[in-house]
Amino acid sequence: MNQQIKDDYKITFIRGATTASGNTTEEIENAVEELINELISRNNLVKKNLLSITFTSTNDLDACFPASIARKCNGLDSVAFLDCQQMYVPNDMDFCIRIMAQALLPRDYPVKHPYLRGASKLRTDRC
Repeated sequence: MNQQIKDDYKITFIRGATTASGNTTEEIENAVEELINELISRNNLVKKNLLSITFTSTNDLDACFPASIARKCNGLDSVAFLDCQQMYVPNDMDFCIRIMAQALLPRDYPVKHPYLRGASKLRTDRC
């Protein structure tokens, strides 16, 4: 990476979440694709600048891996993905998928964290 790019960009962490409408591959796929699309569009991300995404999901989602869905959408097959199970907390939101993405963004770029569907109430300040 040349010095100008190093000076103009920084590694940024972007949080987000959504909910699936149920525990089927199709419902999880719809939620993950929407979340990834919003992550990219809201932050004007260039795909090569998306470094990694860690997914967590509540224990009521086990029909498929969110990362396997994300890997297939938007040409993101070179991004590092990881799936984890969200810590169980009584009365947590049902069917919730959370992300933490690492991306190279312009140094002063305002980060926009996508909180969608039922997960929008997790961070009303960031919807």
